[in-house]
Amino acid sequence: MDARKPSDSFIIMNELVLPNDTNTFGNLMGGRLMYWMDIAASIAAGKHCNSPCMTASVDNLSFKNPIKLGNIVHIEAKVTRAFNTSMEIFLKVWGEDSLHQYKYESNEAYFTFVALDPNGKPRKVPPVTAETEEEQRLYDGALRRRQLRLILGGKMKAEDANELKALFIN
Repeated sequence: MDARKPSDSFIIMNELVLPNDTNTFGNLMGGRLMYWMDIAASIAAGKHCNSPCMTASVDNLSFKNPIKLGNIVHIEAKVTRAFNTSMEIFLKVWGEDSLHQYKYESNEAYFTFVALDPNGKPRKVPPVTAETEEEQRLYDGALRRRQLRLILGGKMKAEDANELKALFIN
């Protein structure tokens, strides 16, 4: 299976924040943004492995700035690393105020997706080859983030997380 570059899976999804997408403060609802991010991550994962994919986890969705009614949402997504049947997707979200003509960072997150075969069972995915410095940084950190996800999900014992331990123990 040939390796793929993060740029091969890179997508940008755009949405306009309408009244039905907002809360009583005129801000985009977090759940609506998560829904859009899940779609963007699914498209990026599918581009990477050329098969249907399913969300396995969402890490630490951090909100930095609210996106207001009438603003445009830009969601960037790309696969940062592939494991056996799963892929980590990094998402970065920008808001754009077209009236005042400025763009601002809203949030970022990591989603994990699993590739599925025609029977709905996990299937192997192509590896990722990082090209840029940022892609290498995301790739290197993906194993630590994966170990943390597995520990929190009860699928790995903390003492087995060698990559994480290396951060804290010399």
